[in-house]
Amino acid sequence: MKPLYHPERKNINLVTVLHALSDPARLGIVAKVARCGEQPCKNFDVALAKSTLSQHIRILREAGITRTRALGTQRLISLRADDLNERFPGLLDSVLGSFEQDQLGAPPNPEEKTVISGTASNAQERH
Repeated sequence: MKPLYHPERKNINLVTVLHALSDPARLGIVAKVARCGEQPCKNFDVALAKSTLSQHIRILREAGITRTRALGTQRLISLRADDLNERFPGLLDSVLGSFEQDQLGAPPNPEEKTVISGTASNAQERH
């Protein structure tokens, strides 16, 4: 099996990350992994062809947002929250907090806190 490309932390680029997070399907994938932890590709319940889902996962991986590892015949997707928080403090928390608020149909509350991988920022608290 050909090794997958994962950029080093220092090579994660803000424009590439923001572009990857600009698609609703990719943002939904990131939100699920942030909420539930490492997930096999088959666990993403999206109305997309498998090839399109694979393309979205590749874009997230190559942007440095997710890490993909093989386990037998499965591909497991995890969030590179520590790398993203090191490069762009608060970005992931802010984007995911806004996404969750949009999903709930409520305006964001700046008094509430989100905790992702040990970092806190404004949004809804998650455990």
